[in-house]
Amino acid sequence: MSEFNHVIKRSGARVPFNKSRIVNAIYRAAVATGERDRKLAENLANMVVNKLQDHIKSDQDPHIEEIQDIVEKVLIENGHSRLAKAYILYREEAARRRREKNKKNSMPSENIPWAKIWHILDWAINHDLHSIDTLNRRIRNGEFPAIVNESESVYEDEISTAADMLLEHGDDLKMVFISGPSSSGKTTTTIKLEKRLTKKGLKFVPLNLDNYFFDLTMHPKDEFGDYDFETPQALDLDLINEHLRLLGNGEEVRIPKYNFRTGMRELDVTPMRLKENEILLIDSLHGLYPQMSRGIDEEIKFKIYLEPLLQMKNKESAFFRWTDLRMIRRMLRDAEYRAYKPEQTLLHWHYVRASEIRHIIPYINTADYIINTGMPYEIALYRARLFDQFEEWVKTFQDDPLREDAYLRAKRIYDFIQHVIPVYDESAIPGDSILREFIGGSVLMYH
Repeated sequence: MSEFNHVIKRSGARVPFNKSRIVNAIYRAAVATGERDRKLAENLANMVVNKLQDHIKSDQDPHIEEIQDIVEKVLIENGHSRLAKAYILYREEAARRRREKNKKNSMPSENIPWAKIWHILDWAINHDLHSIDTLNRRIRNGEFPAIVNESESVYEDEISTAADMLLEHGDDLKMVFISGPSSSGKTTTTIKLEKRLTKKGLKFVPLNLDNYFFDLTMHPKDEFGDYDFETPQALDLDLINEHLRLLGNGEEVRIPKYNFRTGMRELDVTPMRLKENEILLIDSLHGLYPQMSRGIDEEIKFKIYLEPLLQMKNKESAFFRWTDLRMIRRMLRDAEYRAYKPEQTLLHWHYVRASEIRHIIPYINTADYIINTGMPYEIALYRARLFDQFEEWVKTFQDDPLREDAYLRAKRIYDFIQHVIPVYDESAIPGDSILREFIGGSVLMYH
């Protein structure tokens, strides 16, 4: 039996072996089948390691593909056919995402709201905000306050359009799903949308889906052992569906209560029933995820998707990526409100992004309306606030094979924002701006 301490990644890098990554991969596949037995995952991972030790030569490090092949073999040989199928499907999907990532356009074209993007780009060109050069020129001319005003105005118009569309549904509307990936601006947008509906005599009643998390011990983990709160499988989707169905029919339900300190959920805690003028609000990363509201009549729900669809390019005609914009927002918000260092956000973002691509992005075009939450002026703020840190991260992670994703993201952002004129004076940004959700100083009351 051979001992080994390292594995070979697909890139060819040699990295330390960590059995917990096998445990987490098996457990994630189990969660997809409805099973949440971590002890079973650990036992199966031990079998995988034993088989690896019997299989490899003493002077040989196993390749990641070789390990995954043995995982499949162990699952099948031990009678876990459903688990093996889920693992194989997950592996194939990961391979497909890698292939897509290697293409020039990493996001499948059918998931991109082309008509929406065309209008945003047209607006940016008409306002000289479609490139770093045009943005810089306007900043040099002292037009930063005007840029802020123009950007905020078009965002407010989009919220008004969404409110008008909701009101057109009349009494049939029972629930609104406000969805979007991390740091897309759901909280601020929801508050602004509710204010418009309140003027028409309607009221949002929020359903906090955090209370539907499974107990922490039942959560899947990522490859570094962090609990995955980003995946919809961390939520009790069956119970959510049942409560949505009952609430839509005017019946009472009892909402569970999740305690983030203990990682435990208590069932049947808070009674809820919709009144005649009330609309159920579901503010969630996964509001478009089909299993979230399967079986709910389409006539009684309205789905809004948020994304900072910024159309800003550099001298090489490369556009600033929306995921990078949201990562920076989250860095600032987590540092401002959650005592979470920006570097931690960078290191975790690969996992956030993987969940988005798998569970959020494929359903963009099922939304009834898409709101662009991107502000052309915000990258000038980020140049002032975070440029030095991005420069440092590029140096720190350049030769670390375990942090390749962090390096690539940091390098891409560093290369882009280094050419932007920094803006340090943020006084022109309104107190109710969506950016205040991330940089602080908001006059809005966040729940």
